Amino acid sequence: MKPPTVFLGEMTNPEVETFLKSHHTVIVPTGAVEQHGPHGPLLTDVLIPQEIARRVAPKIGAVVAPPINYALSYPHIGFTGLAYIRIPTFMALVEDLCASFAAVGFKRIVYLNGHYDNTLAIAYACANASARMPKGVLAFPLNYWEGFAADEVTEFMTLKTGLHANEAETSAVLAIDPNLVDMDRANAEMPNFPAWTVNPGAVHAAFFFSQPGSVYRATKSGTWGDARQSTPEKGERFIEASVRSTIACLENIEATFKAIPPRED
Repeated sequence: MKPPTVFLGEMTNPEVETFLKSHHTVIVPTGAVEQHGPHGPLLTDVLIPQEIARRVAPKIGAVVAPPINYALSYPHIGFTGLAYIRIPTFMALVEDLCASFAAVGFKRIVYLNGHYDNTLAIAYACANASARMPKGVLAFPLNYWEGFAADEVTEFMTLKTGLHANEAETSAVLAIDPNLVDMDRANAEMPNFPAWTVNPGAVHAAFFFSQPGSVYRATKSGTWGDARQSTPEKGERFIEASVRSTIACLENIEATFKAIPPRED
C-alpha cells in the first residue's frame, strides 16, 4: 500500500481529492538559486523552508507543494551559479499558482519564503490574484523567521552573536543533509558596512533591492557571518525554532483574517 505523504507532488489526484474534503491549506516553499559561500548549496534558501514546511504541514493539516526555486536575486548578480527570473515573471508565476490552487479547492495558499528579497513581490502578486480567486480564498507570503521569540532572534539572526545567516543557514542545511555542505571550505566574512543609525530595513531596500549586484560588490563570498562553527545540532535548533515561528505567524494571521471580515457595503 502506498504510504501517506505531506508532499503534494508525491500524491495522486484521488489522494488530493480526499485531502480537500477535510483540509484546505497548501504551503508553497519559495526560495532562490544563488550563492551561499564556498561551502553551501545554491538551493539553501529552498531547502530550509521546504524542510520547515514538511514539519509544519502535519501539525496544521496542510500539504506541501513543489517549491518555487527560481526567484528574485538581483542583489547577487555577478556570482557564478546564480539563476534568477525577472520580477514580472516571478509575480506572474505566483499569481497563476494562486489561481490554480484556488481552482483545485485550496482556501489557504501560504508562500513559505526563505529568501527575503521575494517578500514584497509575493505579496503584490497575491493581491493581483485576489480577483481571480473565489471569495474566502486567501493567499499570502510568510517568512519563516518572522515569528522568532526575542531570544531566538538573538541566537539566530543578529550579527553580535556570529550566528547570523551564514552560520544559521549552514547549520540548517547540515541538519537536513550534511552531504550538501563542504565544511572544509566554510568561511567567515563581515562586509565593511557602516554603523547604521536607522532601521536597517530602509538601508536594505535602498542599497540591496534597487541595486543589481550590490551583494556581489559588498562581499567576496556572497554571505556574511561565520559559518566555520556550524553544526547539525545548531541547525536542528534553528529549524525547530522556525517551525514554531511559522505556526505562530499562521495562527496570528488567521485570527486577524477572522477578526476583520470583508465589508458588506
